[in-house]
Amino acid sequence: MSDSQIDKIAQIAEKISAEENRRTRQSQTINSLLDERQQVLVGMCELAELEASDVPSDAVIENLRGFNQRLVDYTALGHFEIYERIVDGKERRGNIQMVADRVYPTISETTQLFVDFNDKYEGVDEPESLVNLYRDLSSIGEALAERIESEDMLLREISDQLESPSKYL
Repeated sequence: MSDSQIDKIAQIAEKISAEENRRTRQSQTINSLLDERQQVLVGMCELAELEASDVPSDAVIENLRGFNQRLVDYTALGHFEIYERIVDGKERRGNIQMVADRVYPTISETTQLFVDFNDKYEGVDEPESLVNLYRDLSSIGEALAERIESEDMLLREISDQLESPSKYL
């Protein structure tokens, strides 16, 4: 076997290894996003349960802070680890780009709602600031439902692509 053939095989092996590393990272990111999403949903339910309870406002505020942090973490993970690559035009897989083009407006809109909710309640320390909390939380729940539906379309497409051999080696 000639040196050029060995070099060619080494280059192919390097591309395959890099592709496998990318796939592994992307799969781990999807799993992390799903975990974060689950934490947000649990936190939202826990916070919503407090509306019917006779708990002190301090407990509501504490729970709200935890929920806000989970909501921000979830939103940031999706944005910086999945959507940013697509928005920046770095996604080469046409099927993923096509789904992303269809769902990204909903994801972007819900991101803004989550940021606005966080901004409104981030520094809350007075009971008077909680007057509209449960109405706002209801809006967040509706936005989460929309986002999950859109996000799942995109994540399914990415997962399907991760399971099939790359066309780009």
